[in-house]
Amino acid sequence: QVQLEESGGGLVQAGDSLTLSCAASGRTSNLFRMGWFRQAPGNQREFVAAVMWSVGSISYGDSVKGRFIISRDPTQNTNTVYLRMNYLEPSDTAVYYCAAQTSPSQFSQREEFYDSWGRGTQVTVSS
Repeated sequence: QVQLEESGGGLVQAGDSLTLSCAASGRTSNLFRMGWFRQAPGNQREFVAAVMWSVGSISYGDSVKGRFIISRDPTQNTNTVYLRMNYLEPSDTAVYYCAAQTSPSQFSQREEFYDSWGRGTQVTVSS
């Protein structure tokens, strides 16, 4: 099992930037992909971004393309994934969850294919 812990959420103004971090621990040798999802009140959980751990292939949700950047620890020693969020908008307000796949999957954007989840971190963007 892999344990995930997010950090970096907070209250910012529209147009600001914020970076979230997610540290993985436990059986990290099985990591295949790490990703970020978000859920705003009354909405379904939405895919944000994901990165394949060994090869670095990246995918983004349509609503964040061009504004958000996902990256992993370049040394791969800390098993940490980052989400740099630029040009934040009030519509980005949500709880952001880190997720991991520990077996190969072709589905990077579907939450049901992620088997480990963090508790989430709140991001609030004021107008």
